[in-house]
Amino acid sequence: MEHVSATAVTDAAGVVTGWSEGARRLTGLTAEEVVGRAARELLAEDPPGPAVAALKGTVVLRHRDGSHRTLVLDACPVLGGEGAAAGYVITARPPAAGEPTLAGQAFQQASMSMSVFDTRQHYLRLNDVACRVMGVSEEALLGRHFPETIEDAEHSRGFNAHLRQVAETGMPVRYESFTGAPSLNQEHAWSIEMWPVRDDDSGELTGVALAAFDSSDQYWARQRLALLNEAAAAIGTTLDVVRTAEELVELLVPRYADFASVDLLEWVLGADEPHTLLEGDIALRRVAHGSAHEGTPEAAVHLGETDIYDASSPPARAVREGRAALSQAGEPDFMNWVAERNTRAPAGSSYRKGVHSLLAVPLRARGTTLGVVVAVRIAHPDDFGGDDAVLGEELASRAAVCIDNARRFARERTTALALQNSLLPRGLPGQAVVEVAHRYLPCGSPVGVGGDWFDVIPLSGSRVALVVGDVVGHGIPSSATMGRLCTAVRTLADVDLPPDELLTHLDDLVTHLASDDRDAEAAELGATCLYAVYDPVSRRLTTAAAGHPPPAVVLPDGTVGLIPLNAGPPLGVGGLPFEATEIELPEGAVVALYTDGLIEDRDRDVDHATEELCRALTARTDTLDDLCDTVLKAVLPEEPGDDVALLLARTRALGADRVATWDVEPDPAHVAATRQAATEQLTAWGLEEASFVTELVVSELVTNAIRYGEPPIQLRLIRDRTLICEVSDASSTSPHLRRAHVFDEGGRGLLLVAQLTQRWGSRQTGSGKTIWAEQSLEPPDF
Repeated sequence: MEHVSATAVTDAAGVVTGWSEGARRLTGLTAEEVVGRAARELLAEDPPGPAVAALKGTVVLRHRDGSHRTLVLDACPVLGGEGAAAGYVITARPPAAGEPTLAGQAFQQASMSMSVFDTRQHYLRLNDVACRVMGVSEEALLGRHFPETIEDAEHSRGFNAHLRQVAETGMPVRYESFTGAPSLNQEHAWSIEMWPVRDDDSGELTGVALAAFDSSDQYWARQRLALLNEAAAAIGTTLDVVRTAEELVELLVPRYADFASVDLLEWVLGADEPHTLLEGDIALRRVAHGSAHEGTPEAAVHLGETDIYDASSPPARAVREGRAALSQAGEPDFMNWVAERNTRAPAGSSYRKGVHSLLAVPLRARGTTLGVVVAVRIAHPDDFGGDDAVLGEELASRAAVCIDNARRFARERTTALALQNSLLPRGLPGQAVVEVAHRYLPCGSPVGVGGDWFDVIPLSGSRVALVVGDVVGHGIPSSATMGRLCTAVRTLADVDLPPDELLTHLDDLVTHLASDDRDAEAAELGATCLYAVYDPVSRRLTTAAAGHPPPAVVLPDGTVGLIPLNAGPPLGVGGLPFEATEIELPEGAVVALYTDGLIEDRDRDVDHATEELCRALTARTDTLDDLCDTVLKAVLPEEPGDDVALLLARTRALGADRVATWDVEPDPAHVAATRQAATEQLTAWGLEEASFVTELVVSELVTNAIRYGEPPIQLRLIRDRTLICEVSDASSTSPHLRRAHVFDEGGRGLLLVAQLTQRWGSRQTGSGKTIWAEQSLEPPDF
């Protein structure tokens, strides 16, 4: 056989003592010519030191014809009686010689990298794949120490440590490594298994074998899956469009791309409807970008700027076509895009040197394109491929849904705020009996704007109604229901119902809304409300609540406390009564009405928050507005979880010098005397100009009370910002205007009152009714 292994035997001094027929065929030298000579004389050049130490390696022999032959030698020591090497059996084969056995051929042709080392980590054998991975031939490695053949890096030190571990312990090792190799221009994932090799007869450990499987595909698949799992938790943590875009960039950089940006169509950041026509050049606004370098020097567009993408650029194609666009170095569109970026921002172009791959993925949600995410690789050695495009589309799809949700939330929140602001009082009506200040803070919670409201409603007799309410729930339905209730309260207040009766009617309204199939949202909402009426003449505050926190009162001496209320059931429960509480307040007392968002939160104790509110209300401030700010700062957490409405009212009183009262005999003959008394009071007040109208009003109202009402009858004049005339009697029958015919003797009195006064009306009292009329005290503006 021409290529069978040759065998030679030497003694301990290296003298040839045996020469096989295979050796003769391989070298052309006979046994007679070789036996007795030093083996070194047969070499054309000295063997490498590592090969001698390892008893294995590649040497160059002289052939009989004078040529040189490169052979692979393996030496096996022959032990003497005392265990020392008495000689060596050396086998040789040409480097290109095929494996003589099926097992050898399987080793050599295996699809994974396989190697054999001695117990001191010297190469003994490598298969073809191992040689390709190392980038050199087997002959260049045989006999060499492993650390000498590879760079000194953490992964190579770990590999060598595992080799030593197997040689020392005789136990197999299996582990994974992510690293490159001398002949590979990128990092790969390896599944490596090492096991000890033992002598069949003695069982002595003679070497370490290993097999390394390139598991890069599986590794990157796991990485992509992990990235998707992370995206589920990392993207969309807030209902903010810009923050969601930033979260996508943070996920991509640096492990997926060296630079990434998110650009959105203009309408996404506004309140416009989606634009369906996307052709030609496309305008996009930069909302987020990031890179592996601090400050993102690669960016040619600043945050918040609008950029016009050329129709042929990969981002524009991705937006227009609705699918990922891959572009690599050397392609015209890619090179034009990079050149355009460098031209626009030359200061950062150095950071783009080496850019070789780009992936542009459209942000699409619910069939609508919102923008584009662009990922660029510079230092990352691999180009974007098909798997990367699939991953990018999946990530972009998740981010787009979150961005669209944030956009819809922002739009609904804006609509709800606009609706709520249109329903809340912008400027509180003028009145003199209380000084008011208010604050309304919509929460930033993802659940949306709530249904808190407040109001100050002037009533007859210089009285004023203070209202706060809270519709349970959030969003547009809550704001719409709040608008209905706010309007209903104003309507019922105009009827001048007592607080407990007003809440009863309001409760009926909410119950009807809840039972209306066309308003399913109201059935789920419910509401609370607090209604209080302050009378500056009696200085009494009458309050009733429907499931609402009680108001706090600060007296002029600094004493503060809550009004003891029976809160009653929330509106919409139905069938349960509401109770009113009446207290007398000194002039200058501050009444604080608020919604539960001020004191209630899942992370706060209500009692403790209420104590903080009471303490804050005693703070010394110049104005009620300043006190509002002080209270909110002291009581609210940094991020309130609910809307907050706060209404402060400082009471004023109308003294006895501004109120005049007369008891009227139920006899028409006494009308003139009553009219005269009213005229004299106006003179005392210096209001002679109002005497003519007042005489007519007093005469008509007192006459009607005598004719149609029941005693006792009382006349009261109140001098406030207006002149108020009130006539009370014990009858509960309310008057009404009617059109008098030509020959009717009566029926024109109330019509005259309505035409001569600023406004008039009637209200029910505990003992009957009161008819009132107001006159302006300001001179007419001609």
